[in-house]
Amino acid sequence: MVEEITRQDRRHRLHVWRMLLFLLAIYGVAAYFVIPYGWKRYARRHPELEDIPRIAHTASGIPGDALNVELIGTERDLKSAMIAAHWYPADSLTLRSCLEIAEATVLKRAYDDAPVSNLYLFGRREDLAFEKPVGNNPRARHHVRFWRDPTADAEDRTVWMGAATYDKSVGFSHRTGQITHHTDPNIDAERDFLLMDLQTTGGLASIDIVDGFHTALSGKNGGGDPWHTDGRLFIGVLEPR
Repeated sequence: MVEEITRQDRRHRLHVWRMLLFLLAIYGVAAYFVIPYGWKRYARRHPELEDIPRIAHTASGIPGDALNVELIGTERDLKSAMIAAHWYPADSLTLRSCLEIAEATVLKRAYDDAPVSNLYLFGRREDLAFEKPVGNNPRARHHVRFWRDPTADAEDRTVWMGAATYDKSVGFSHRTGQITHHTDPNIDAERDFLLMDLQTTGGLASIDIVDGFHTALSGKNGGGDPWHTDGRLFIGVLEPR
């Protein structure tokens, strides 16, 4: 009798584990394949998405972060200025780096160069990405992506278009269900924080402000998080190193 109950209990536990694995597999396929593919089809059928001004996009064509900063100078100048301001180059987004950030989040351990998801501008993903940790938990961090503009400025200098945002927590994407960081809606505050850091540490030779860069002053990013802006673009000329 006892052996029969034990066998039934084992069969029940095995059934539960199989159901959990099955549900996990369904979630993985839906969140990382089916839903992103649907967004790609939607973007192709609705070309007006491409007309959103000054917005980066995810690989699936979902509107991503709004651009809010421009830096002018060489790649060496940009990297030197960011590192001097204690902004660390982000890891490449791989399975290993994703597992490391998940471990660091659970254990509340610092991960200074945690990966950022890829966003696309000028037909390619970001060229550089930096982040500045907040405390010992990678759930919250300052971060910025930069794309090299194919066109130089009037003085033939390299132009870097950037999107700076503040990650406030980790959760599920409102658009795809994928695990992602959720961002603070006030992207102007993060723009100002980045420029203040660079100016304080001597990384900038000058700062200019362009009013009306954004005509759409609010929206949602690739994870479905809202953002809002005053529409201004801050332009910093990097101090040569």
